[in-house]
Amino acid sequence: MELRLSPTTLPTTVRPALTPKSASASLTAPAGQGFSSALKGALNAVNQAQNHAVQLQHEVQMENPKVSLEETMVAIQKAQIGFQATLHVRNRMVQAYTDIMNMQV
Repeated sequence: MELRLSPTTLPTTVRPALTPKSASASLTAPAGQGFSSALKGALNAVNQAQNHAVQLQHEVQMENPKVSLEETMVAIQKAQIGFQATLHVRNRMVQAYTDIMNMQV
């Protein structure tokens, strides 16, 4: 299974602003604002989604009438999809590292 994240499928906290000005600015951005900051932002977004899902699940278990079961199930599914995407990214990174380390120089 291949997972491709386009700018429209990324979480809104990670999605770049798709304007020509930001595209040229990203080319000249310092090294700290590249892949590592995007990855860190994505991990934080997945973590927040999981925490939100756990909170909603706890509220449903405590029979809070303000929290619906449907909202809770959607939050759980969003957190699960984000976690699966994170695992795919990690597996791809580990595979790329392994491939590079096995290259003959």
